[in-house]
Amino acid sequence: MTAAAINNAIAASEGPGVPEVSDSTARPPRTPWKPRWPFAIAPIRVFAPALVFLLVMAAWTIASHFLIPQESRFLLPPPESVISKGLLDAATRTEILSALGATVQIALVGLTIAIIAGVAFAVIMSQARWAEYSLYPYAVILQTIPVLAVVPLFGFWFGYEFGSRVIVCVMVSLFPVITNTLFGLKSVQASEHDLFTLHGANRWQRLVKLQLPAALPAMISGFKISAGMAVIGSIVADFFFRQGEPGIGRMIDVYRQRLATEELLTALLLSSLVGLILFWIFDFLAGRVDRAHGKRADR
Repeated sequence: MTAAAINNAIAASEGPGVPEVSDSTARPPRTPWKPRWPFAIAPIRVFAPALVFLLVMAAWTIASHFLIPQESRFLLPPPESVISKGLLDAATRTEILSALGATVQIALVGLTIAIIAGVAFAVIMSQARWAEYSLYPYAVILQTIPVLAVVPLFGFWFGYEFGSRVIVCVMVSLFPVITNTLFGLKSVQASEHDLFTLHGANRWQRLVKLQLPAALPAMISGFKISAGMAVIGSIVADFFFRQGEPGIGRMIDVYRQRLATEELLTALLLSSLVGLILFWIFDFLAGRVDRAHGKRADR
């Protein structure tokens, strides 16, 4: 038997050897550098709306310049005309922003009252079935009442000033808060209720430490819906209540009578921007809550 065969036989009899230890000074392979998006949100959440905005502006410009005759162009003026007459003109800008400030103030007060009242009613209904059976049908009725039909009544009963406009905002924005909060409070799993029962938790502890934290995502979803509806309610109320400080609803009616389409579109777009900002605020809060619940990690 040769020497090589003897060495192979010895190595096979000793079993697998100890792997060689690499040099401790060796560095791991370097990963290639990749550019990182500097913001906390995904790039598609920025670029996708921006692309749609550019497409809408392009379609608006084409329609105004090439599809609408010159004598009828006041029906849809081009974007540059809206910007120059509605935003760049100092007198018009001051007029619109002042009216918008009054509308936003009413909307925020109405939304705050709707959130407080809606959460309170939902909590009461979640604690007793007789309370839910007694109150929830009236919440549905409140949602189905035509707002335009009751606005004159509010003016007769409460006057035409700040209070009546706030009541209209509360009326139109209350139902989403009640519905979503009640859904969140009742969506707690039975096993979690059993765990609290084993630890001897009372009703208050169960509500504060179990139901309300679990209902936060649904509650904020209701707040997002109610935010836009509060802005709409404030505009509608101002459109009909023509006393007190003028809001954006009254300015929209004034521009309509003057056929001032550029100013009218500016007022509409800025009103929509207010509702969008409120939606973003609650969406930001929803993201923080969902991260606390271990969800939406890709956000």
